[in-house]
Amino acid sequence: MEDKYIASIASELAIKPNQVSSTIDLLNAGGTVPFIARYRKEKTGELDEVKITLIRDLSQRYEELEKRRVFILKTIKEQGNLTSDLERKIKAADSVQLLEDIYLPFKPKRKTKSTIAKDKGLEPLATFIFKQTLEDPIAKASVFIDKEKGVNNTEEALQGARDIIAEWISEKADARQRLRNLFERTAVITSKSIKSKETQGVKYKDYFAWSEPLSKTPSHRLLAMRRGEKEAFLSLDISIDKDDAIRTIEKMIITGKNSSANHVKQAIEDAYKRLLKPSLETELRLFSKKQADQDAINVFSENIRELLLSAPLGQKSILAVDPGFRSGCKVVCLNQEGKLLEHTIIYPNEPQRKTIEAEEKLKLLVSKYAIEAIAIGNGTASRESENFVKKITFDRSLEVVVVNESGASIYSASEIAREEFPEHDVTVRGAVSIGRRLADPLAELVKIDPKSIGVGQYQHDVDQTALKQGLDDVVSSCVNAVGVEVNTASKQLLTYVSGLGPTLAQNIIAYRNENGSFNSRKELLKVARMGAKVYEQAAGFLRIQHGKHPLDGSAVHPERYPIAEKIATDLNINLKDLIGNIETLSTVNLSNYTTKDVGLPTLKDIISELEKPGRDPRNSFESFSFSDLVHEITDLHEGMELPGIVTNVTKFGAFVDIGVHQDGLVHISELSNSFVKDPNEIVKVQQKVHVKVTSVDVQRKRIALSMKTNSSTPKHINKKRNETNKPNSSMEQQLNALKGKWS
Repeated sequence: MEDKYIASIASELAIKPNQVSSTIDLLNAGGTVPFIARYRKEKTGELDEVKITLIRDLSQRYEELEKRRVFILKTIKEQGNLTSDLERKIKAADSVQLLEDIYLPFKPKRKTKSTIAKDKGLEPLATFIFKQTLEDPIAKASVFIDKEKGVNNTEEALQGARDIIAEWISEKADARQRLRNLFERTAVITSKSIKSKETQGVKYKDYFAWSEPLSKTPSHRLLAMRRGEKEAFLSLDISIDKDDAIRTIEKMIITGKNSSANHVKQAIEDAYKRLLKPSLETELRLFSKKQADQDAINVFSENIRELLLSAPLGQKSILAVDPGFRSGCKVVCLNQEGKLLEHTIIYPNEPQRKTIEAEEKLKLLVSKYAIEAIAIGNGTASRESENFVKKITFDRSLEVVVVNESGASIYSASEIAREEFPEHDVTVRGAVSIGRRLADPLAELVKIDPKSIGVGQYQHDVDQTALKQGLDDVVSSCVNAVGVEVNTASKQLLTYVSGLGPTLAQNIIAYRNENGSFNSRKELLKVARMGAKVYEQAAGFLRIQHGKHPLDGSAVHPERYPIAEKIATDLNINLKDLIGNIETLSTVNLSNYTTKDVGLPTLKDIISELEKPGRDPRNSFESFSFSDLVHEITDLHEGMELPGIVTNVTKFGAFVDIGVHQDGLVHISELSNSFVKDPNEIVKVQQKVHVKVTSVDVQRKRIALSMKTNSSTPKHINKKRNETNKPNSSMEQQLNALKGKWS
């Protein structure tokens, strides 16, 4: 990559150029973002995943810019139109948009008013008028009357000349840029209802007669209006003050007060109305949509990150219940590895009310499989089933947990579920998913399309390619931050491990099925298509508990085992005995082990892992219960204070589950006593909070909640995740902040 781009990226990210160039080299050599961030700190100057991802994306953008520049230079040169001044402007252009503005006059055109006028030989007249001399344009126009060419009189000649001038004006790069700036600063978006469709589109009632500055339109409102337009219930218009626009162009082009200037003014009005406004409106529509998409993707990505990193219960024997009324509650028993042991159906709720039979079945299963926890889905009949289970006296103490089952039905009907449980129906698969989510949310949720989990904001309306890239980055970041036990991981979980992907993930499963559990990380090299480079990228994130090497279950990379072994040797202690020996490890002088490739950052990571190998960055599991006072929305009343769990965070507030089968909304204005710019600064998905009911609309199933307290900050039940161990979650926000140009 050219030095100017490296310098530009370094400047944008406030880092050193050598950090950028080293990171790009590592990326070009096949390095993944998690691997580079974790195991190549010396080469990047300890850049985190956020900066490395930004470098990746910005370098790709500059590469695309350069490809476009080469194409434009080649095309204009082949046309014979490339002058030294034009070449200089093209080479100096620092955005795709500016390049396209310069290229616009040279693009192959379909038939336009201007090309028709040129075919009639009127270009010299247009040139004459555009100079705005004192000569009479009417007299000049009479020379171009030619009935054979379709120019019957002077007015037709002048009109053709104005058509040509209008296109010239619309293609002037500096004029387009000034108008673009004006649109960006002053554009107003107006939404109106489509006549005769008001009843059908009543959900868009707020936008039937809506107008506001586009620059102040929040992303969720813009996406709502665009959805209404797409569904043909709304019509949208983006415009600026016409007089301001025309004056802006006239200041650039009009040089005097004469007849020719008057014709140029007419051409300017035509250029704006017919060419510039539609073009720039379309451009701004795309740009504002892109920004709104990015905002929505940021919200979705942040929510998914928090959900994936929810606290796991851990390896426990779990009884999972997918609750229901008429069809009963589906019950499954899972061992500590999540394997299905048995399944059945109980009918403790209406209309059957077979409570005694259901109780006996559950008692038998809990005893038979030494169940340690019970997971209950939060769907239909959840609170009724929870109350029933909690009243049972089991032969042991059990954790009873209500689990968010969003997307479980999607998983149960998926190809993945059919592969896992070909002999069981969707009801059994759904219950298994609920149980596994309690044990390890990350391992289970990666099997479901993130768009189906219900923690986003207009995720189905945004650019799906950009959404997939953003979500893949987040899921990969989370999976690699936690690490993956290679002997129990599913194909879907392995797919997100640094360097692997679907094919190698399947090959690992196939090898495991044929040869049994892996005994060491080195054994991974026997997997089909597991080359040295892939092994380098993946090994540090794959765990093998009780492997041949004491560090196979840690985040220490195999390439650094010799360093750990040397430290143990120098301390005259067995490596196994050194692991977890914090007192002895505290005596290590790291400077004795630095080399050309290994510096203090890597050595500190090694010591950290030796102190607590394979540490999990997620919070420890904390039990939670909804209030026993409420079960249905009709149980709520204004002023009631209740515990809840945040299920979704959007730009306009947070949705909270309070145990009544309908999430309530804490509007952004009710999140705190102080001003809140971004709800994510206050709450996260899966966070436990206290809320106050401010209003209830039973008919519309709407619950308004507040987190305001007597102090300046809301009262939370749990603390936010330890930021030291949490993977960076500001990547999307930083990416968006750097996208300030129309490019």
